[in-house]
Amino acid sequence: MVGGPAAPAVRRASPALAARLEARLRRIWFGPRGALDAIAGLLLAPLGALVGAVAAGRRRQIAQDKAQPRPAGQPKVVVVGNLVVGGTGKTPLLIALAAALAARGWRPGVIARGYRGSAEGEAPRRIGPTADAAEVGDEPLLVAQRTGRPVVIGRDRGAALRTLLEGDDCDVVLSDDGLQHVGLRRDIELAVFDARGAGTGRCLPAGPLREPLRDALLLDAVLLNGRTATSPIVHSRVFRFEVVPTAFVALDGSNRWSPAGFAVAADGVPLDAIAGIGAPQRFFDTLDALGLQQARPHPLPDHAPIDPVWLAALPGTFLVMTEKDAVKCAAFDPALLARCVALRVEAVPEPALVDWLEDRLRG
Repeated sequence: MVGGPAAPAVRRASPALAARLEARLRRIWFGPRGALDAIAGLLLAPLGALVGAVAAGRRRQIAQDKAQPRPAGQPKVVVVGNLVVGGTGKTPLLIALAAALAARGWRPGVIARGYRGSAEGEAPRRIGPTADAAEVGDEPLLVAQRTGRPVVIGRDRGAALRTLLEGDDCDVVLSDDGLQHVGLRRDIELAVFDARGAGTGRCLPAGPLREPLRDALLLDAVLLNGRTATSPIVHSRVFRFEVVPTAFVALDGSNRWSPAGFAVAADGVPLDAIAGIGAPQRFFDTLDALGLQQARPHPLPDHAPIDPVWLAALPGTFLVMTEKDAVKCAAFDPALLARCVALRVEAVPEPALVDWLEDRLRG
């Protein structure tokens, strides 16, 4: 995949610098090269140790709270989260688990933080599939659209849980992340990893971990994204899932292609690829594997808004993006949406994971 023009101006200070910083940190965390990366890791190590100590205290508090009996009849809470910063496939997996449980007769609801949405710091609120991603966050909106289930966002996840249970008929609650959130009482905790593993094994900012890796032993299961991923810890319950591309969808609703069909439609025409996710290279590699090697990559900071003026100025006949980026483009000009195409993906968990989860939910 060949290089393209610079990323757009996004609503953050020095967005190009932010994107470069994210890329540099990912390299230090997951693939350090040379003395400068090694020195940077060592200089950040004391901060990482401090973050780890604070996180370990929170984990002890969460574990103690988790062991307390729950009120009779209260739905169980399942946290699907990351110990590693972003990009592990957590949100597609949560969508798949919600669908699998619904297919078995459960009535799942979802809570999420609403990260980077303007309503993030407000009181918990229900959101629907037509909400504005700039207000509610891209991931919760995608979950609402893909699951059709009740979704409540709120920085205080405990308050979001109460809001969800006050107004919706749910018998199980899935939390999109929140493993480190002390205020959320939970029953089952699932930690998601991908082929990158735990990187350097250090906590932020020296490494990609939000809490010490040893604390993952207190979680209920480790979920691995991909056939080649290996668990960074020895855990008694390890399950796998795969995230597979299923379709390319035009954002104006005019067309839908199979992956092979879109490769034929895009043969010989210029493409631009946009990815504002935690691991943008994974998206670009997926396009390469689908026969779209001509796409020019445009990695953006995770959750970054998309400037429609910049997007329209890209030369590609098709502007290919992730679903998480696509939900941020709903209000764009129809002529621009006609060029925009989202790659839809589905997480496919192994059946044993859903069986085990349902057994735990039934107690």
